[in-house]
Amino acid sequence: MDDPDDRVLVGVVNRKRDLDHLTSGRWYRIPVEQMPDGIQAEVIGFYLSRSLGEVGGAVRYYAPVQGVELAYRRWLLPNESDHPRADGIYYRVALGEICERVPPITNPSRYRVHFIRTTWGRFQHAATLHELYR
Repeated sequence: MDDPDDRVLVGVVNRKRDLDHLTSGRWYRIPVEQMPDGIQAEVIGFYLSRSLGEVGGAVRYYAPVQGVELAYRRWLLPNESDHPRADGIYYRVALGEICERVPPITNPSRYRVHFIRTTWGRFQHAATLHELYR
């Protein structure tokens, strides 16, 4: 991650279980329907939603993308095979080393976050989510 023009995708982590998959398993899932043109990023940043308590409301982690494969949600989350989107197709993004973003990129305006496409240069220098869009 040396090139300021490298592509960064900031995604959302809403549940502790998903944070565990990220930090322990080093993978992240994205519904194909939300990214029909593919991931197209060298790095993924992770916005932890406010539902995660004190750590929420900021981009606290990022990781390089190591690979991407397609999988049904039921394969990724076998304990949720009765979920309404169990047959949905997801990208399973394999991640390299999970790095802490210090300081975290905060969300003082409380923007609702889905996915943000930005560059490595913006990601490195941003203090708030708003700065990722410039």
